[in-house]
Amino acid sequence: MWFLILFGVSTVSIGQQPNILVIFSDDLNTNIGPYMDLNEHTPNLDRLAEEGVRFSRAYCQFPLCGPSRASIMSGLYPQTNGELTNDDQPGSYRKNNPSLSDHPSMAGFFREQGYFTARVSKIFHMGVPGGIERGDPGGDDPDSWDFAYNVMAPETLSPGELELLSPKNHHYGGNFSRIILEDSLEVGQADYMAANQAIAILENRAGIVPDPGTNKQKQKADAPFFLAVGFVRPHVPFVAPENCYESYREEDMILPKVLVGDNVPEGALRRQNDKIWGMNELQKKRTIASYMASVRFMDQQVGRLLDVLDRLDLRKETIVVFLSDHGYNLGEHDCWSKVSLWEGSVRVPMIISVPGEPFEKQYGSVCDSVVELIDLYPTLCDLSNYEKDIPEILQGESLIPFLKGKENSERSKNFAYTVSYRGNAATLRIDKWRYTLWDTGENNEELYYHVNDPEENNNLSSLAEYGSIKKRLRKRLLNIRKNAKAHLENK
Repeated sequence: MWFLILFGVSTVSIGQQPNILVIFSDDLNTNIGPYMDLNEHTPNLDRLAEEGVRFSRAYCQFPLCGPSRASIMSGLYPQTNGELTNDDQPGSYRKNNPSLSDHPSMAGFFREQGYFTARVSKIFHMGVPGGIERGDPGGDDPDSWDFAYNVMAPETLSPGELELLSPKNHHYGGNFSRIILEDSLEVGQADYMAANQAIAILENRAGIVPDPGTNKQKQKADAPFFLAVGFVRPHVPFVAPENCYESYREEDMILPKVLVGDNVPEGALRRQNDKIWGMNELQKKRTIASYMASVRFMDQQVGRLLDVLDRLDLRKETIVVFLSDHGYNLGEHDCWSKVSLWEGSVRVPMIISVPGEPFEKQYGSVCDSVVELIDLYPTLCDLSNYEKDIPEILQGESLIPFLKGKENSERSKNFAYTVSYRGNAATLRIDKWRYTLWDTGENNEELYYHVNDPEENNNLSSLAEYGSIKKRLRKRLLNIRKNAKAHLENK
């Protein structure tokens, strides 16, 4: 029987802490069911959102896979941990920044507390395609895990026609391409195989050791688990089975209206179509349709994990987190992919489901406060009763007040800070405003009022009447940047 006192309320297990399942998606924006009125697009994420709290304004700290993932897992801003590019050398921030060699990752922290920790596929950076086609570990932190499983997947070598959708860009992993698979061939895909291995791990942890057997079936047999599962879709190449493409006909895809003012800095427009991809209108629509189909395939794998949690009766003792490493532009401002600092490329989906009271009272609710992905590390520590052991260096804040339905009542932080281009460009998101500072040129600022301009089409930075708010936000951003860079020196 499970019985653990969390925050003065009886919930999950005698002698154990809660299990934790963290599910990463790759390059996923918020154009999914829980965030938009998209019927039957992501039914399994819809289901998870009804069993947890959806964070409507969660932001990554770098809109690129490697730096964002190192930031999430370290609980530190990229300018603090030093991970400002994609890095495939094993060791991640702990190897590349010697001053952090003793700072455990989020998973490493739970391993130190006695948890069984496991990684399936891409959690830290891993080349997709490329590294994952070779079965490489990428920039993983080996000390984080008791068990790590690297998927070897075909990706661009998948059976079927590889169609290049971006004629000017031939780098697979950075361009747009797709393969439509026969349904029976999904079993060889990275995310299908990752779900298979995750299911096997869950069955292992839930299984009862036979008595009087003498063989050893489990590592840390009596320990709770921290299981991180990395799904790589909808990262390019867009490889998904036919059933996932059926709902997304290219002729039904609507391209975003391109509205770019004369005062938008050139740095914000580096990812425009003609500069990198050279897609025509049909190729743009195929790209969007293929992205949506890849999201559908990823959602199916999430459903398989949720189903097995229910089947094994693990759901009532397992915290489930779903998030993406960053957002993704699909033609807004004629910008595509990641790296940009627009709302669409830095805003991410994040859903947290915690079993037991008082958290179940908030199931299906939405938190509209601005939060950061580095808040996840202290949140999971708090939820597992390790609030007194949380590493002091962490720069995020626990989200527990929001999980209890107490918007902004117990947190001091109300902003999201994101950098790009090796940290030389930065943006600050607060409740009603976004302010962005670029590294070059006289016209290097953006200011958007999200109350009446959520698509960020009207840059107010050059208007005198907004000079005071711009100056105030610039000062705040520069202070956050300074503190991020100096944070280690103060610890």
